[in-house]
Amino acid sequence: MSMEYRLRRTLPSDRVAIIMPVDHGLIFDRIPGLETPSAPFAAWADHDVTGFMMTPGQVKQTEKFFAANPHLTRVLTIDTYYDFRALEGGSHDLITTVEEAVRMGVDAVKMLFPWNMSNTERVAMCNRVGKVITACDHWDIPLVLEPVIIGAPRSEEVIEQEEKVARIAYDLGAHIIKIAFPGEERTKRLAEELKVPLVIAGGPLSGPPSETIDAVAQTIRAGARGVIVGRNIWQRDRHEGEQTLAEIAKITRSVKFRD
Repeated sequence: MSMEYRLRRTLPSDRVAIIMPVDHGLIFDRIPGLETPSAPFAAWADHDVTGFMMTPGQVKQTEKFFAANPHLTRVLTIDTYYDFRALEGGSHDLITTVEEAVRMGVDAVKMLFPWNMSNTERVAMCNRVGKVITACDHWDIPLVLEPVIIGAPRSEEVIEQEEKVARIAYDLGAHIIKIAFPGEERTKRLAEELKVPLVIAGGPLSGPPSETIDAVAQTIRAGARGVIVGRNIWQRDRHEGEQTLAEIAKITRSVKFRD
């Protein structure tokens, strides 16, 4: 399979992608809504999501489900980080290989790109990312790279830093950049300047559904190719989560791309 084929599965041309992340177990403690790691797939697959962001264990346990639902895409998280609450920086490494991801048949791989660490660790991080990108280019599978000041509150300074780190992600050769929503204007600028597909992360459960829906609308107006919405859906009351997702799906189907 080619890189373009996998990119178009991950980020379709006829809509904005809705990728539901359920890979939190690699970093977080046991969290509400994800007590059974294999449960979200059947629970949300029929609610107009385009795919899921998953762990290796989830991929292995749900092979039959995804074989029966081939329209759903799978983005495999290939790294982990401890401890996400340590603002001075934690420890990061890979948990599997790009070759193994291809063998498992997923559509893309995803890595964190944390930047609140020492310069020595930053260089090692860039080296690690560079090797993964080289492997992705060899195996024709896209890398979703996530610039993040991990564990930090969403201050103006943090948002500005993540925007700068997104440029580094571009220079390293990321195929898709995942970033926490920096606002409509910044998202638009990143999309126009970098000319690399952006997917915008929703983050932890916060605020009423209307705020989540409005952020998605801003994201799409700004030119993002995908939205990553998890806890703002599956940590809500079930009916409220379904309604929120339905409104988001309606917005994502209002846009088409010329690929």
